[in-house]
Amino acid sequence: MQTNPQPASPLDTKPLDASPLERRIDMTVQMAEIDKDVEQRLKKMARTVKMPGFRPGKVPFKMVVQQYGPQARSEAIGEAVEKAFGLAVREQNLRVAGYPRIEPKAGGDASRLEFSAIFEVYPELKLNGVGDKTIERPRIEVGETEVDKTLEVLRKQRTIFSPADRAAAKDDRVVIDFTGKLNGEVFQGGQATDYPVVLGEGRMLPDFENGIVGLKSGESRTFDLTFPADYQVTELAGKQVSFDVTLKAVEAPQLPALDADFAKSLGIQDGDVAKMRAEIRVNLENELKKRTKARIKEQAMQALLDANPLEVPKTLIEQESGSMADAARQDLANRGVDIKNMPVDAAWFTTQAERRVKLGLIIAEVVQAHGLHAKPEQVRALIDDQAQSYEQPEEVVRWYYSQPQRLAQIEALAIEENVVDWVVANAQTTDKPASFDELMGNAA
Repeated sequence: MQTNPQPASPLDTKPLDASPLERRIDMTVQMAEIDKDVEQRLKKMARTVKMPGFRPGKVPFKMVVQQYGPQARSEAIGEAVEKAFGLAVREQNLRVAGYPRIEPKAGGDASRLEFSAIFEVYPELKLNGVGDKTIERPRIEVGETEVDKTLEVLRKQRTIFSPADRAAAKDDRVVIDFTGKLNGEVFQGGQATDYPVVLGEGRMLPDFENGIVGLKSGESRTFDLTFPADYQVTELAGKQVSFDVTLKAVEAPQLPALDADFAKSLGIQDGDVAKMRAEIRVNLENELKKRTKARIKEQAMQALLDANPLEVPKTLIEQESGSMADAARQDLANRGVDIKNMPVDAAWFTTQAERRVKLGLIIAEVVQAHGLHAKPEQVRALIDDQAQSYEQPEEVVRWYYSQPQRLAQIEALAIEENVVDWVVANAQTTDKPASFDELMGNAA
């Protein structure tokens, strides 16, 4: 299919005001070429088309034209436009992001088809170094104090509650009936019977739990409460409501002793407490390594973003946010949530999607510029590491290598590790003492 330029060459792309990455190409295709293509398509159809009363291939050509002419013309025009656009972007070596928006021009010469293609291009990225960026590498030693803290968490997870004939206090588990009213009317979700609450656990608002503390079994209390301004239920955000609460049972917490039975509950078969502490220490060290690695990766990615500011095509952001929304819907469905009643808007993920797209483009350039592609031995090491947590590691290894897409996911992880190592090696990396609670996410 031939394309004929207008007085201004159709290969001269024009930036649009809407975005520095948006372009427009004006193009022309001769209608005679389209008519010729349409005729060829219809003749090809006529050799095999079937119609009632005619043998295959014997349908009169006029009937074929009448029946399939619009379809053949639509296909011919679509192919002509696609070829003209492809020629234009190849001649200017443009990297098109997404698909073009085709806009026909009206009122032109009937002998030719005039149209504009509006599209986005990938940004031109000239990599900047990260020599002026700082990476803080968390440093922490696991000692007896950290083991003790972890044991305390494990004990609380195995708390046993026993009936208590006294007033409710922090850490107790209570059973309550409650009714909440807004402007004298019970609001949705504001009423429950035989509802269990562990005071101080943080599942309920602090002011609600404070209204329960001090009550004994069989006692009731009415109190007002103001919901936070940023409360997730917008109808209640910042509003004052009234609660009627009746306490029906108080149960006091009892933590298990650090003895042989406790050690056995954690998988230490002989109940050796010292062995239990040693195993917890090893597990903590492994977990801290993972979290330290994640913290360094987060800083490395931010360093790349800060060093290489760029604008990215809206098309790519929309595609990525759409993929993230699909993943969120699938996750909800896997959790048993009816997603028909749980709409997920792709716009919720726009900011995160933009960051992902930017990092994807930057990382690709870094990998290409510095030869940071994944090596087979790296990929195998990552697979072996993941396989160790399964009963039959060799089956997991075969599972990864049996499908290219599974292997590609591991290769992407290896490339990411290479990029992080490159940033750490080239940035100003310093060791910084870290808090165990902060690194483990227990600061709150």
